[in-house]
Amino acid sequence: MAIPAVRRSPVRTEPPRLSFARQALTIAAKDLRSELRTKEALNASIAFALVILLLFSFAFEPTQEQTRQMSGGLLWLVFAFAGALILNRSFARELPNDCLDALVAAPVSGAALFLGKALASFVLLLAVELVSLPVFGVFYNAQWTGQIGPLLLVLALGTWGLTVVGTMFSALTVNLRLRELMLPMLVYPIMVPGLLAAVQLTTPLIMGQPLAADLMMWMRLQIAFDVIFTALGLALAESVLVR
Repeated sequence: MAIPAVRRSPVRTEPPRLSFARQALTIAAKDLRSELRTKEALNASIAFALVILLLFSFAFEPTQEQTRQMSGGLLWLVFAFAGALILNRSFARELPNDCLDALVAAPVSGAALFLGKALASFVLLLAVELVSLPVFGVFYNAQWTGQIGPLLLVLALGTWGLTVVGTMFSALTVNLRLRELMLPMLVYPIMVPGLLAAVQLTTPLIMGQPLAADLMMWMRLQIAFDVIFTALGLALAESVLVR
């Protein structure tokens, strides 16, 4: 008597989970495509930065040596204000159609979501800074191209510190009605050490001078600030997003 063959049910395999780096890059690419499609925050930030630079050029005489010595502070003041417009949109663009709830419920870790959002904001804010630098050089008669390599490094370090802090508080304030007001009030006090280090490093570079040995303390402070707040953001992202 023949024994009937046992039919085996097909084995269901779950789709492979993306690695942490690919999850973060996917979130960053999604945000960049969304922003480049509308250009809401990017256009507003560039216009705001250029207007502030123009107004400051009327308030100060660009040929005075004292103004050149204040150039680093003026530049980072513009970047901090323009960055608030970009950072405020980081999570706010996910509010329509409950997209933020879908992102939180997706099989993506909170740290990857935070890092992806921070990377997208970092690229957008860096683009605003690169557009503002030539205009700043014209208005304030600053030879900013003399130390272009170290200057770009300082801009990248300072921008990353502003981005990680702003992204974390953007997630905290996304559901508030006055998030446009609350975000700068929360971010700027925390950013004081990072902005102070960025100003001290940027001022001589804008004037065409190399970084002296006594300024390496500010460079170490800037790097330590970025590392500490990046680690805090990655560690606390899950509890901030899932609340």
